Amino acid sequence: MTVRIAVLQMTSGIEPRANFDFIHKAASNARADGAEVLFTPEMSLLLDRDRARAARYVLPQEYSPFVAALAEQARELGIHIALGSMAVALPDARWANRSLLFSPSGESPVTYDKMHMFDVDLAGGENWRESSAYQPGNEVVTTEVTIGRDESFQLGLTVCYDVRFPALFEELGRRRCDVIAVPAAFTVPTGEAHWHVLLRARAIEASAFVVAAAQVGQHEDGRRTYGHSLVVDPWGEVLLDMGGEVPGLGFVDIDLARIAEVRAQVPSLANRREIAT
Repeated sequence: MTVRIAVLQMTSGIEPRANFDFIHKAASNARADGAEVLFTPEMSLLLDRDRARAARYVLPQEYSPFVAALAEQARELGIHIALGSMAVALPDARWANRSLLFSPSGESPVTYDKMHMFDVDLAGGENWRESSAYQPGNEVVTTEVTIGRDESFQLGLTVCYDVRFPALFEELGRRRCDVIAVPAAFTVPTGEAHWHVLLRARAIEASAFVVAAAQVGQHEDGRRTYGHSLVVDPWGEVLLDMGGEVPGLGFVDIDLARIAEVRAQVPSLANRREIAT
């Protein structure tokens, strides 16, 4: 089975409406070009490191007008929209960095809360403390994505910094995911050093396709992101690299039969043994 997917590379800003409009237009264009699934980056709807300024836009999921609008668009167009993530208010006054998968069925979106918080001090002076505002998730999430009437694939959800933690991807491999989403807003220094090698390694380890929609360029809040949205096949071959300069929409036809071919040649998932500790 071959599935046409669309990957949206964005330069999200501090006004959710403008970001939403960009996604909304991309979803329409993606479906018009035959895509069954649209993948967007981390923090697609709002990218603002000024948390006091951003707070007025961060609502509980059920109160977000953009969640309702994306659900309706997915239903109307007949496309799955894998929103890389958005900031969602939790009952304890903290936030979640949450992925949402909207389906044409109109059901409530499948959600995944980013598990690993980006708390780092980079050599160039950048420092980030995601955990100061965000509550990490604690649940691995996979879901079946139905294409057409009777065909489907298994999708695993992750977000950005999760890519550095092999245990999560080992579990996704154990669950036999066909595709793993890694939406991101990678910094330029970490992207230049690690982005391609990490994503190729995770695809190889899980014998699965990895789809990594990314933020790119100079943002309104002052940060700069690496871009290079990628699609990697189960052998580690890069099928799409959208570069590090501009936003845009890319397309890939992924052949899910490739997964079985790779797993037959190098059955690492079947050969895995538990390590005694």
